[in-house]
Amino acid sequence: MPIVNSTEWSAFLAIYPDAHILQGARWGILKGQFGWEAVQFINGTTGAQVLIRQLPMGLRMAYIPMGPIGEDWPALLGEIDDYCFRNRIFLLKIEPDEGMDPLEVTIKVPGIIHSPQTIQPRRSIVIDLSGDKEALLARMKQKTRYNIGLATKKGVTVKIWDDLSGFHQMMQMTGERDTFGIHSLEYYKQAYELFHPEGACELLAAFHEGAVLAALMVFSAGKRAWYFYGASGNQKRHLMPTYLLQWEAMLWAKSKGCTRYDLWGVPDHDEDYLENHFNDRQDGLWGVYRFKRGFGGSLVRSAGAFDRVYHRSMYFLYTLYIRLFRRIE
Repeated sequence: MPIVNSTEWSAFLAIYPDAHILQGARWGILKGQFGWEAVQFINGTTGAQVLIRQLPMGLRMAYIPMGPIGEDWPALLGEIDDYCFRNRIFLLKIEPDEGMDPLEVTIKVPGIIHSPQTIQPRRSIVIDLSGDKEALLARMKQKTRYNIGLATKKGVTVKIWDDLSGFHQMMQMTGERDTFGIHSLEYYKQAYELFHPEGACELLAAFHEGAVLAALMVFSAGKRAWYFYGASGNQKRHLMPTYLLQWEAMLWAKSKGCTRYDLWGVPDHDEDYLENHFNDRQDGLWGVYRFKRGFGGSLVRSAGAFDRVYHRSMYFLYTLYIRLFRRIE
């Protein structure tokens, strides 16, 4: 059984320095403190970090976020199948990293089914960080450039912040205002404490006259950076602090040697539909899209989620649970 420890897994990832951060050992440690168990598998030059979770009704599922890594999926998944059968896991959910299409995945791994339920956002906007600052700004929409300049002109500044309690309070405010779920304070603290000492995470905040107006937590791994968590207050929003904050996060990512900055999550529609309706849709992630589109990135869509079902009756209960109650986080 090619199960390895986190040190061996980190050594394997050194072969793939641009693997997604969700496959990193630190991410496995983080999720392990909040309801998941991380198990890492290596078979030759192919590997995967698998997250195991206990669900209601006695169900146990396995999940590969943004992986596997490497080419020999069939051999690796055979080993993972054996583990799942022995540990009474009814489902393995796979969400490959970008760069694969659904047909390629189903050819690579016969017997899996394309799932309508994803855990990570399927569509995102990715910013190209190549070139100098002027090149980055030139690729943005005019209104976004204007808002960045406005925030600066009005005295908004962005600084490194370490007040995780303050960040969580602002996340609560934003979640209530924009109706989305957030993590606990302990989750943000653990994420910060795992990634920040290695220089792979920063908490940035926008200030005006001593008051915090907005904040975000940005992560990096290899040549990629991700904007996972962000919040803004209800005061002085006309000063456009979130625009300057994203700009500074991009510059932070660029200083880390990243060439891509992932804004992480927009509505799952093609670009024509998004552009034709972003002014009249207010539900879901549409407000997020209106904001993110201005930074001049490319719309990227993953292959989606694929399910490898080991117990069909339990899988039926699972799909019913997801439809009726909530997403898996």
